[in-house]
Amino acid sequence: MTAPTASQHKLLVLAPTRRAASETFVRANLQGLPFELTAFFGDERPLKSPWRLAYGLAILISKVLTRLRWFRLASWPAAIVTLGLIRQHRPKAVMVEFGFEAVRVMEACSWTGVPLVVHFRGSDASAHARLGLLRDRYRRLLCIAAGVVVKSKPMAQTLETLGARQDRLLISPSGANTALFKGSAPENTPPVFLAVGRFVEKKGPLHTIRAFSLIHSAGVSVEEQPHLWMVGEGPLLGEAKSLVQSLALQEYVHFLGLRTQEEIAMLMRDVRGFVQHSLVASDGDSEGSPVAVMEAQLSGLPVVATRHAGIPEVVLEGESGFLVDEGDVAAMARAITRLIEDPELAARLGSCGRRRVQECFTIDHHLHQVSDLLRQVIETSR
Repeated sequence: MTAPTASQHKLLVLAPTRRAASETFVRANLQGLPFELTAFFGDERPLKSPWRLAYGLAILISKVLTRLRWFRLASWPAAIVTLGLIRQHRPKAVMVEFGFEAVRVMEACSWTGVPLVVHFRGSDASAHARLGLLRDRYRRLLCIAAGVVVKSKPMAQTLETLGARQDRLLISPSGANTALFKGSAPENTPPVFLAVGRFVEKKGPLHTIRAFSLIHSAGVSVEEQPHLWMVGEGPLLGEAKSLVQSLALQEYVHFLGLRTQEEIAMLMRDVRGFVQHSLVASDGDSEGSPVAVMEAQLSGLPVVATRHAGIPEVVLEGESGFLVDEGDVAAMARAITRLIEDPELAARLGSCGRRRVQECFTIDHHLHQVSDLLRQVIETSR
């Protein structure tokens, strides 16, 4: 009897949402994994689809029970529905996006013996409201899981302290899209810099603005003044706009709102470099490995960012960009100034970054790595 190919293997995917603008990596997995996929999302409750309605309601009940700190009880509603999904669809494996979603459904895999692969992304392995609150549940999850995907070495180390086995851990950044991100020529562009990301504390938008303020205060030896384009929305957007006004930077800092991936790729062809001041937020929330950093490098842009989470695994200090300590806006300002004053340096760093991402950090790399892990998990479970 011929063994089934990967595309013949059935995979059940469970995730909190597919609608959020920031969840492009979830959609990339659904489109790119070479399996027969069936996906359910915790924020979808369509009346015409009983199983999807049941899953969405079960996740809602689990959230309420978690807020009440009834953690063990919170694992039951979605697990019971997932048990029904497993019996109906008969998947060879279950892959769950985000650790906080996985603890809600993990017992179904324990009951049925269907291998579970959980994909940690960032806040689910760092924020106090997730990691701190669910620490004991994560220990149970890591005992059940046949495979664990993380975004960076620090994230892997965090989960290892909770019991994750090294032989079940895959470190795999989500990767950049080679079809979109290409064609930047920073040596030929004006001194414009791009920041892409939600306006939340861990993305450091206020620190980025303060760094630009220092650049303008010091003055730079170029004819054209530097500008900052900021893409995204979020709870800190109002504060960011107020900060720009208080620093008299309205002429130089521009808020572009939400943009599509295609629009962001086009913006990257019109700028000198990419900036992101990621840092650990006050609630413990941390990055995994920011996709926008990889997209910028794949485009051919130099990156100025922080020594945070998985960023140093992607950006090589002095080779594909510059890294500064979290919170050090003066160092960020100096790094950006070097790129303002030396377009050829920006081009050299950008070329190195492009080669590095092409070799290691594309979406295809990520999908191949996750697919190999899933195949291994499925074969081992036979």
